[in-house]
Amino acid sequence: MITREQIPMVLNHPVFDTMGHRVGEAKHVFLDEMTNRPEWLCVRTGLFGTRETFVPLQDAEFVQDHVEVPYDRERIKDAPCVDVEAGGHLSPDQERDLYRYYGIDWGQAWQQANEPTPGGWAHTAGERERERMGGATDEAMTRSEEQLQVGTERYETGRARLRKYVVTEEQQVSVPISREEARVEREPITDANRDAALSGPEISEAEHEVVLHAERPTVSKTTVPKERVRLTKEEVTDEEVVSEEVRKERIEAEGDIGESGSAS
Repeated sequence: MITREQIPMVLNHPVFDTMGHRVGEAKHVFLDEMTNRPEWLCVRTGLFGTRETFVPLQDAEFVQDHVEVPYDRERIKDAPCVDVEAGGHLSPDQERDLYRYYGIDWGQAWQQANEPTPGGWAHTAGERERERMGGATDEAMTRSEEQLQVGTERYETGRARLRKYVVTEEQQVSVPISREEARVEREPITDANRDAALSGPEISEAEHEVVLHAERPTVSKTTVPKERVRLTKEEVTDEEVVSEEVRKERIEAEGDIGESGSAS
């Protein structure tokens, strides 16, 4: 069933019958005087959209962007017509005929509405239009407008991870090395070394060997910790402009209306 909150979404949207055929466009929603619930939907039909037909709303549904009613297109188009644009009055007899035409029990519908008002069971089209547009039945209209309710929601934008892997690079280090070389030294016989020179045989053969040494580079590797790396998160706040259309009601006065003001 269509609720009062759904009325702005229903108006000016397509109406489809029980077979999925387009019937026309929803132009007016009338509220029941006693229950204050949507009761009738006026559908603009015809080749040029010049005719409005009443359809009960008690089993209608608003689905996505259109209204679905449990009646076929031909039955809706052949329903009793009331000239809403001309301010025609929906009398109790006319409303009873509509209920009967759509196979709805009049007595049960009457009980749902409790008791009729002193002025009769049905609204006039003008009274229901005021109730639909103004949200009240007194002489004043309520002007409403939509307001943006802006908030934020948290969603995942990506993931970051640390991955450690091994790379190999060549490193060159200059290392000083030393080596021993044999050198022949000759010294003349003096009083200081004469005794050592004459200590051996006078004439003989002999050999003297000297061991030579040299250095060569050696390489070994050790593992040395260099730094600690971790992932952290920080909150960064930016400003983003959002835009959305909002609907506002405007009230205009028509006809012979005098200006009101305080007397000087």
